[in-house]
Amino acid sequence: SPEPGSYCPVCGNDRDNCPGHFGHIDLAFPVINVLFTDYIYNILRGVCINCGRIKISEDELELLRKRAILFKKNLPEFYGALVKSIIKKAYESQRCPHCGMENVKIMFEKPYKFYKDIDGEKIELMPSEIREIFERIPDSDLILYGLDKESVRPEWFILTVLPVPPLNVRPSILHEGGEKREDDLTHKLVDIVKVNNKIKKDKAAGSVAMALKNDYDVLQLHVVTYYNNELPGIPPATHRGVKRLKALVQRLSGKEGRFRNNLIGKRVNFSARTVISPDSNLDINEVGVPIDMAKILTVPVSVTPYNIEFLRELVRRGADDYPGANYIIKMRNGRLVKHSLKYVVDKSLLADNLEVGDIVERHLMDGDIVLFNRQPSLHRMSIMGHKAKILPYRTFRLHLTVCPPYNADFDGDEMNLHVPQNSEASAEALSLMLVENQIISPRYGAPIIGFTKDYLTSSFLLTRDERKLDKHLFFNLLSIYDEIPKMDLVKKGGHLGHILFSILIPDTFTYSLKSRLDEDVIIKRGILVKGVIDKKSIGAEQADSILHRLVREYGNRYGGKFITNFSRILDRYLQARGFSIGIEDLKLPDKILNEIREIVREASKNVDKVIEDYRKGRLELIKGLSAEESLEQRIHEILAEARTLAGLKALDSLDKDNPLYVMVMSGARGTDINVAQLTAMLGQQTIRGERISRGYRNRTLSTFKEGDIGAKARGFIESNFYMGLNPVEFFFHAMSGREGLMDTAVKTQQSGYLYRRLLYSLEHLQVDNDFTIRTAYGKIIQFVYGDDMVDPSRSDHGKPVNVERLVDSISLLYPARKYAGAKYIDSLLEKVKDEIPKSLYEELRETLIRKKANRDVVRESIRQAVINYRTAMIDPNTAIGVITAQSIGEPGTQMTLRTFHYAGVKEKNVTIGLPRIIEIVDAKQKPSTPRMTIYLDENHRYSQELAEKIANRIKSTKLRDLVKSARIDLMSRRVVFELDMDALERAGLTPKDVKRVFSRRYSTELNGNLLAVKPSLKTKDGEIQDMSLILTRLRRAVERFLDKHITGIQGIVRVTVDKVVNEETGEEEWVLYTAGSNLREVLTFEGVDPTRTVTNDIFEIVDVLGIEAARNAIIEEIKAVLDEQGLDVDIRHVMLVADMMTRDGAIKQMGRYGVVATKESVLAKAAFETTVPVLVKASVRGET
Repeated sequence: SPEPGSYCPVCGNDRDNCPGHFGHIDLAFPVINVLFTDYIYNILRGVCINCGRIKISEDELELLRKRAILFKKNLPEFYGALVKSIIKKAYESQRCPHCGMENVKIMFEKPYKFYKDIDGEKIELMPSEIREIFERIPDSDLILYGLDKESVRPEWFILTVLPVPPLNVRPSILHEGGEKREDDLTHKLVDIVKVNNKIKKDKAAGSVAMALKNDYDVLQLHVVTYYNNELPGIPPATHRGVKRLKALVQRLSGKEGRFRNNLIGKRVNFSARTVISPDSNLDINEVGVPIDMAKILTVPVSVTPYNIEFLRELVRRGADDYPGANYIIKMRNGRLVKHSLKYVVDKSLLADNLEVGDIVERHLMDGDIVLFNRQPSLHRMSIMGHKAKILPYRTFRLHLTVCPPYNADFDGDEMNLHVPQNSEASAEALSLMLVENQIISPRYGAPIIGFTKDYLTSSFLLTRDERKLDKHLFFNLLSIYDEIPKMDLVKKGGHLGHILFSILIPDTFTYSLKSRLDEDVIIKRGILVKGVIDKKSIGAEQADSILHRLVREYGNRYGGKFITNFSRILDRYLQARGFSIGIEDLKLPDKILNEIREIVREASKNVDKVIEDYRKGRLELIKGLSAEESLEQRIHEILAEARTLAGLKALDSLDKDNPLYVMVMSGARGTDINVAQLTAMLGQQTIRGERISRGYRNRTLSTFKEGDIGAKARGFIESNFYMGLNPVEFFFHAMSGREGLMDTAVKTQQSGYLYRRLLYSLEHLQVDNDFTIRTAYGKIIQFVYGDDMVDPSRSDHGKPVNVERLVDSISLLYPARKYAGAKYIDSLLEKVKDEIPKSLYEELRETLIRKKANRDVVRESIRQAVINYRTAMIDPNTAIGVITAQSIGEPGTQMTLRTFHYAGVKEKNVTIGLPRIIEIVDAKQKPSTPRMTIYLDENHRYSQELAEKIANRIKSTKLRDLVKSARIDLMSRRVVFELDMDALERAGLTPKDVKRVFSRRYSTELNGNLLAVKPSLKTKDGEIQDMSLILTRLRRAVERFLDKHITGIQGIVRVTVDKVVNEETGEEEWVLYTAGSNLREVLTFEGVDPTRTVTNDIFEIVDVLGIEAARNAIIEEIKAVLDEQGLDVDIRHVMLVADMMTRDGAIKQMGRYGVVATKESVLAKAAFETTVPVLVKASVRGET
């Protein structure tokens, strides 16, 4: 590249326009390219070092070539395995079939040394030697080594010429003091040139080979660290012994590499960042922008005859006087020339010279569309379009109801603002990204934007009772509305809070639901007739709420207007009424406190009694648990019940005007547990779901006696936050608090990585014009998106049409008439059968028949259902893969990291939450907690006795489960086991059955309940005579024999029998829950119902039932985890993940070795992980 002011001798361009041109260094010795050492090693193992042919006979070669060509073209994922097997076969050949030379053993010493073994002597293979061998390899053999003959020759892996990148790639930096600092690559190239010139000089002077060898090693090291400066076993190159140099590999890889730092994401102009603060006076679509920012952020406007005078005025104001302009861009001699208005004295002259076609970069003004973003950007609502509202002071202002999608609060959060720079971008932002168009979340098809915190408190208080508001306050609140469509309601209804809410509701709206207090909320023809408006009615992230229905039925614009107007009312009302909480609000009456103390005393007494029973061996064991586990479970139940009772007493005793009660009952903040901890007791503190046990030896703290396992000694806190905690209680509380902090930190990192894996696995999926889901290269993933082509963000909480609601609302429009009849309903539905999905067809039919709809209602309901379905359909070219990844990745942070302890039954302990989701999408071969739910057939499911018999027969029984003791008889060199006759009876076995298992291989003797087994004590030299060695062998034999499988199904460790209600028949039946899984054998076991029995081991399902069953299992498992965590995710997203994982007929992980590896684009694979290996592989295989 030319220096400033000069021209490039190659292309003749100046510095700004020269693209840069590579140079080269002629190396004095060939050196190994360290990026290709694995390929060099594989070729050396397969090639004959004499003739250069692969060491496989010509007859076999022809077949292998054809197979390799087929695999490379059609089965690229198996091509690598084929190459491995070919090289292994060639390496194992004793002699070259082409020239007859004996096989030479090749050794590879990482990172770049190769040796050959000649008669036991280790001789280094020099790069020049390797290059000569590789030059002899014919092109026809390259495909067998995994190389593409059109793209690469193996000798190119040995460098004789080193390319030197142009200065654009490694620019020098000029520091303030005038000091010039060269790029890291330049430093390395300087080292290479120095040592290379020295070698050339020494060679010319005829230096000895040993000295040249040392210099060659230095040259090789410099070239290696030029490519990769983080190789194990190689000292990294540093700048002045301090800063590690960034080599080519480091430039490309990782978070700071080219792909992730400069291509996928990059720094931008026309952006701003500052702290956010709330402002409920704004519209929900608006964002308050500080005036100082508005003067710097500019919007380019083309001058037209219609706006020229307005723009001239802005130019006259200049850069410092708001609203003004910062730049004028004019066309001069075919080039755009930018004039800054910052330092222009006579701005009027520039303004008068403004012409149509010029561009004025004016200040940001009210109504300009901007993009607002909060990181981490976990879903599409993390960046939304807002209309700018220029305000004084220094923070961004946003409406409080817009906080949930951003997950923003006002404790110091900062957000980013971006200004679109052309009208196309602005139009897209306005129509696609505006806040009101994001009210319904694509994750679950319900509002994510809604009322929270103080708004819910205010709404609860405003609509709670029939008390009239002060007249002045009522009309002050009423004056907030721009227009009052229901003035007659105001005149008739009096000054009630209900009226202020009802004014906003359309006259055609009728709806009912239950409030959080489980009371009816009824709206009839746009009037709130009964009930209180709380979180269930207008809360954010509440499906089937009043807000949800209003947005669905009257559109996003109406929804945005409703939220803006009602939030202003609620804000002013709470200001006028006042709402605060003080320490006195937490004080309970003495009577209630005494009752809570009695609950604590009773619980402590019960715990002490259970501990006494345990110590005396009287404790009734819980099935499947040991004595210690049963004790812990009983104590947990007693103390949990105590806290629940105390909490309920506390909550019931609170006055209905108590702020704590109002906040909890309105859904604004807090739960029953929070109330219990504040006013009654904190209860049991746990770590990993168990009582606190770690600390000193045999006790948790030195304040307790040794061996104390009572309630208080293991973390039970009977104090509350109002009364205060004593030091011991405070310490226990801090312990469980610390666990919460650790959990959050680990969870954030794990869920972030899960989200990234999902995103890179699904990013290339989109909806095609025929509503199939395809990759960017046209491969089909789903034939119909989600089985019904419905966009989750346009669905009604997952359904294409809310049929129940539709029929009810249409019924109100028509007078009651005679029932149309099933025949008429079927005839109309038959006409639209091909226009709607089967699920909607069936739901419409069932609902219309059940509600006995008349002909008018049937006709209109079906017509409206078809229209609603069409509007709910997904748009072609939607980037559905990204939306799916966001919909599963974003809730990841809200999931727990723990294993679930299910009511103390070990068989039901199953990994849940984030770890289970990660396990599934990573396609882990074995789940960490394999479990089966075994349903029984008609003859066995209703009898506990029969169910328990099957459970005993299914459970894998080892010898250790059937013996009382084991001893070694050293004299007769046998192992003697005392069999437990009761255990044998439970397992349905006799001593002879046990003997039969061992007598197949060993000499055995049965005497009553004593079984003697004589293991083999022979070696290849004969019988062992050394007694100490005999004793060691017998001890090992004891352990081996105790783990011997005797009966039952292998893999089923424990079985629990439990009674459940059959959802289909409504009858009670006995079901088996197992720890461990073996689907193949369980399905064929007598008494088991194979049609309902399930396992959580997905790979077992593939082996036994096939890929379709595994796909369904993935959907069921992911959905079950999400539902258990209380996270609402549309089933269509889960289906797409399952379809992507199982598309090729085998389960593939969502990661670098699975789905990402099958992507067609090399750059897409390289951008995810293992950047350099992906690029290297692409270069040798000729991938583009």
